Amino acid sequence: MSATTPTVPTVPARAALPSTSGSLPSASALPSPSGARPNTPVAVLRWLALGTALALIVLGVAWESWLAPTGRGSLALKVLPLVLTLPGLWRHRMLTYRRLSLLVWLYVLEGLVRGTSEGAPAAMLAWAEVALALALFGAVTFYIRRRFADGAAAARSAGAA
Repeated sequence: MSATTPTVPTVPARAALPSTSGSLPSASALPSPSGARPNTPVAVLRWLALGTALALIVLGVAWESWLAPTGRGSLALKVLPLVLTLPGLWRHRMLTYRRLSLLVWLYVLEGLVRGTSEGAPAAMLAWAEVALALALFGAVTFYIRRRFADGAAAARSAGAA
């Protein structure tokens, strides 16, 4: 028998954190695709998610501030949860993407309620909110699926090597 030990692939330091989400892997335990640099589809999906999140933020602030305000414009604070997700989207944080996939449904519901119950300018803005929120959900969902697929492929190739 040989006294040499098999080589173990290196994993980023953040991947050493224990999983706290039950059966799902920890968001920080998933390495970014292809090492430190994300591959092209993942990067495109991130930019799409960032763009639609920013568009939803701008629409929410503009809607409640001056396009069709309700009250004193304090409802513009509804976009604060989206603003808080931007750093996580920028840094490819899986937990942020997973949480945003749930959060976005609040914006879809608000748009559906206000689109069917308010007058002309607010109704058009509400339907725009629904479209942007659904686009954001699609981008976030495909991003998550791609990252998991890339992580599984990396694990298979590391196990085969």
